[in-house]
Amino acid sequence: MAITWGTIKSLSLFFGPILLPKALAYYRSLRAAPSIHEIPIRPVPPNVSRALLILTLTTLFFLLSTLPPSAPTNIFTLTSSRLQISTDVLFTRLSTLRPLTPTDEILRSKISSLESRYLYFQFGPDVLTNCQFCNAEDPNSYLYYSLPSLLAPHLFNLCVLALVTSGLFTGKEAAIWRTTATLAAGAMMLIDIYFFATYDYKANARALRLEDIDFFFWKMRVWRGIGLAFVDGMLGWLLYLSSTNRAFLTPPSTAERVEASTRMLDVVRSKMSAMGILRNTINRDAELRARSQGYWVHEGRVMGELMQEREVVDGVRNALDGRINMATITADAETYAQSVIAPSQVPGMNGNI
Repeated sequence: MAITWGTIKSLSLFFGPILLPKALAYYRSLRAAPSIHEIPIRPVPPNVSRALLILTLTTLFFLLSTLPPSAPTNIFTLTSSRLQISTDVLFTRLSTLRPLTPTDEILRSKISSLESRYLYFQFGPDVLTNCQFCNAEDPNSYLYYSLPSLLAPHLFNLCVLALVTSGLFTGKEAAIWRTTATLAAGAMMLIDIYFFATYDYKANARALRLEDIDFFFWKMRVWRGIGLAFVDGMLGWLLYLSSTNRAFLTPPSTAERVEASTRMLDVVRSKMSAMGILRNTINRDAELRARSQGYWVHEGRVMGELMQEREVVDGVRNALDGRINMATITADAETYAQSVIAPSQVPGMNGNI
């Protein structure tokens, strides 16, 4: 049984007030994760940029596929004809608009009855024209023949999503969305097939005017393109947020934080060791030692000249006049000096360090 728009509306009105606040709170917690875990926002990584470019192109492709020029011609809307019009009159009107093709002649023999016209509105002109084993007495035969064309855009989009969420192509930043993207693409495919399989093609039996006809095949083409574009666009948005640390963060584990701290300490230790070697080399070489002493003598002279400038003298006078509490600064400096030179007791040792 097909799900009607009224059922969807009723479910939305019932569950909306319950689920919407929770969804907003969950989204806000995800957006606040970077500040909570003190993770800085970064630019989009180059591998994710490639994935975003591909998703942008596929999104535009699916949106463009919904435009009328890319859709098969609907001869009823083209000729402004009612459902009950005779076949000869219908194709006579069509011949006045454009020359008839061999495909039109085949279609003329296939839509002579109302039953076949109902199927024309459900499956489109290509299925009725090209299917050799289909007949109006077995409507499911048209569904079986149309399945490859229905699945083609979904399979293409599934391949695109598999590419942009591949760890080899885009790294771990996009690979975390692989399962979500696959499930979304699979759900879109199943929903599309479900609507085609459960559609009541005889719903147009009461259509007396052109405006009353439900052009199901052409409407589904539009909704299919919009749905696939929405899936790709949402995936691109999620990739952008997660790869730039704006949302959907996974806090680093304790082992990862320890490893990062260890690497940072190793870098600092290497720099300090290199600085010690450099200072030792300078002190052992007479020329380098003389140049180093000359540099610091020059710097001292420059600092002395700066201290005699008018702006510096005024700044010192303002500090001494009380704008800066020199007593507090002196006390803090003395406390800091005492903590540095005071002996530290090491557990398990009797001596002082």
